Amino acid sequence: MEKVLLNMKAISKTFGSVQALKEVSLDLYAGEVLALMGENGAGKSTLMNILSGSLQPTKGEIYLKGEKVTVSGPIAAKKLGISKIHQELQIVPEMSVAENIFLGRWMKKKGGSVDFKTMAAEARKYLEMLDVHVDPATKLKDLRIGEQQLVEIAKAISLNSEIIIMDEPTSAISEKEAEKLFTIIRKLRSEGKGIIYITHRMEEIFQIADRLTVMRDGTYIGTVKASETSKDEIIKMMVGRDMSEQYPKDPTEKGEIALKVENLTYTPPAGSFRRSLKNISLHVRHGEVLGIAGLAGAGRSELFECLAGVHYKDTTAKISIDGKEVTIKNPADAIKAGISFATEDRKGTGLVLQRSIGENMSLPLLKKFSPAFFMKSGEEKKEWNKQMETLRVKAPGTKTLASALSGGNQQKVVLGRWLMTEPKILLLDEPTRGIDVGAKAEIYQLINNLAKQGMAIIVVSSELPEVIGISDRIVTFCEGELTGEYLQEEATQEKLLQSATK
Repeated sequence: MEKVLLNMKAISKTFGSVQALKEVSLDLYAGEVLALMGENGAGKSTLMNILSGSLQPTKGEIYLKGEKVTVSGPIAAKKLGISKIHQELQIVPEMSVAENIFLGRWMKKKGGSVDFKTMAAEARKYLEMLDVHVDPATKLKDLRIGEQQLVEIAKAISLNSEIIIMDEPTSAISEKEAEKLFTIIRKLRSEGKGIIYITHRMEEIFQIADRLTVMRDGTYIGTVKASETSKDEIIKMMVGRDMSEQYPKDPTEKGEIALKVENLTYTPPAGSFRRSLKNISLHVRHGEVLGIAGLAGAGRSELFECLAGVHYKDTTAKISIDGKEVTIKNPADAIKAGISFATEDRKGTGLVLQRSIGENMSLPLLKKFSPAFFMKSGEEKKEWNKQMETLRVKAPGTKTLASALSGGNQQKVVLGRWLMTEPKILLLDEPTRGIDVGAKAEIYQLINNLAKQGMAIIVVSSELPEVIGISDRIVTFCEGELTGEYLQEEATQEKLLQSATK
């Protein structure tokens, strides 16, 4: 780590009256993995967007190998040897895997036409490095989110950049897929590449990072060697306080069965990439948190979609709420029956990004707020402000566009919307994906409080410590089947993983 690849010096950025960055400096060496840490809204993404050319700094300078440069845009960044793997996928769903990997630089034949055959062969080479077995001709929209994330990673590797920014690259992939990525990262490091790695998963940084730079509220806090620090020290640097209790879990009184599912079977249409489900039976009580563990693609999200009426025509099941059998043909029926579903893909299916926080929160409640010809604006705004305060959404106000929020605050808006429906049963699919430790603790406390109020909650999580920490009971899924059930006090990561990989 002697050769300096990058110096970002005193970088500041303002958006109107809001100062997002204040004189932040960062150094990166050749053959180094630098973890960039901080809560949502700390300024990490803004700093990396400046480095990758998506934003221009208000003040500050960037040096590459000692030479001052201007990163005028994303294309200029790539020419300078800087590439970025975005947390929110930068893909063209209607194009193939190969077309996405080489987007903007398609291979041509001598006559000028696109050389799809060569491009597919090259794409397959990069996919195999990550142990991804998909046809390069497959359209991106037909892959699950985790596979789409791996295609993004393959794209970044194919650019052969000297500096690679990885923004939450493991947020949507399985542990096995993450291990493959870590192997690639170590290989890139041995080749002298510099990698800036953003993640909220603490265990990852101690596996692969050499140094850690911490930001808070748009300012630089400090840089430490990974081998000379601890998880508690990093959390304290990030949030400015100790977090002795990561998973707040107060005893709650369990009520009657809120939701009972018997023999749910889902058969996807021919050609669908979704996982089929077979004879799923489970229940959750009022005041209980039921966790669902399993590898990516095990069928956990499909279960939630079936319960929300998304796949009614392809699903058979007996579903009862508070002892009464119900028929749920669509999401509107689910909401009416008392089921609310917060999806894992907050930007794809969770939010309308070019609408405000308030408008996003009101989406499932338009009839409630406009029973006649006029909106009950006062009542509506009161609800918005209540959720903003309860969830501690960091934004100037309810009129702020969802697209302007950090990932964690976008997730809070999604949760606020479904809490406004006052559900009996809340389905949370990866509710803390891409959220920092401070915001995670807030979500955990929220789940705990809702359970104490008598709500029945089912949580899907790929993080085994999390699903154990917040759940009263845990069921495991493997290849579309329910394979195990454990009380919190008897569950271990080893037991859950074994049960989820039968």
